[in-house]
Amino acid sequence: MPPGAQMQRTGLEPLLGGALRQKAVWVDEAVCIGCRYCAHVATNTFVVEPDWGRSRAIRQDGDTTELIQEAIDTCPVDCIHWVAYEQLPGLQQQLADQEILPLGVPSPARPKRTLPRREPS
Repeated sequence: MPPGAQMQRTGLEPLLGGALRQKAVWVDEAVCIGCRYCAHVATNTFVVEPDWGRSRAIRQDGDTTELIQEAIDTCPVDCIHWVAYEQLPGLQQQLADQEILPLGVPSPARPKRTLPRREPS
């Protein structure tokens, strides 16, 4: 690179070993059910967030593309996506603006469904 030239960030980063990856991995935590499949498959990329019980991508260069794709394929609710690196800040802001409750806590946005326990006489 010539002196004085601006370095543009891409998937081809020296710290990533020079491996070209055009997309970043993103977990939609609002959809995640906390099954932990992705964290068991790609252990260096995904972790289950302890407070909310949902998966989160913690490193983009943690595992090979093939291993990350396998983790994506194991997700039962399809909440892990490949996105452009440029989309990450916007997605992180969108996630920060959402109200996410810990798993197992009823959401006030959903109406409570009451079903009869017995047939009416």
